[in-house]
Amino acid sequence: MATLHSRAAARLMITPAVVLLLGWMLIPLGMTVYFSFLRFNLLAPGTESWTGLTNYYFFLTDPSFWDAIRNTLTLVIGVLLITVTGGVLLALLLDQPIWGQGVARVLVIAPFFVMPTVSALIWKNMFMNPVNGLFAFLAKSVGLQPFDFLGQAPMASIILIVSWQWLPFATLILLTALQSLDTEQLEASEMDGAGPLNRFIYIVAPHLARATTVVILILTIFLLSIFAEILVTTNGGPGTATTNLTYLVYTQSLLQFDVGGGSAGGVVAIILANIVAIFLMRMIGKNLDA
Repeated sequence: MATLHSRAAARLMITPAVVLLLGWMLIPLGMTVYFSFLRFNLLAPGTESWTGLTNYYFFLTDPSFWDAIRNTLTLVIGVLLITVTGGVLLALLLDQPIWGQGVARVLVIAPFFVMPTVSALIWKNMFMNPVNGLFAFLAKSVGLQPFDFLGQAPMASIILIVSWQWLPFATLILLTALQSLDTEQLEASEMDGAGPLNRFIYIVAPHLARATTVVILILTIFLLSIFAEILVTTNGGPGTATTNLTYLVYTQSLLQFDVGGGSAGGVVAIILANIVAIFLMRMIGKNLDA
């Protein structure tokens, strides 16, 4: 009886926070869905009218839509490959007893605390600038022609910038998982004659599988909504070369002042993001049950 009372009291105390959280999420979502069925342009206030699924039709048939889907997938896959691979390598390095290990860990994690807008500006103006950037200076110092990263390889440049920012996160999660590995297993395998590569393949990699799955899940959810780095560096260009789904919604809503079309794009983006999240949650559930 006392247990039932304590559970009821706990639910009662947590109810206001749950209601506030649901309101914080559901009210904006409901307004977005409502606006997606309206012809609503900010340049023509007072002329709103019901259009049904017209906004969805125009958004899904926009030639930029498929470019945005392709760019979104390219960005997510590219960043995941770099961050997961680099995170594993850095975690293995930082797990070794090296001089200045604490300082090295702080330096590796530091980029994660830099705001996306600031990091994008630093990369754009201090590193990738084809005239005054560091990479241009290094190219000129060895007699090479400076390379215009954001002009000639815009998507690769965005992937590099985003990877630099998220690599510390992957490294931190994987390093934590690596430090929970039983060293006796490694010592026993080494005594049995297993080399470093075999120890990594058969002991370390399986141990990191769960942490890697968590990193992929969290990173994918955030990477689907990358915006600041694109806005600051390329504005979605040249053309639509770096326009992802989030930036396309921004273009519809705030550059073309089409609230209805932008809201329809936002609903489509939410649906696609939830499909990906559900797929990843199923994958991580199977991995954790294994």
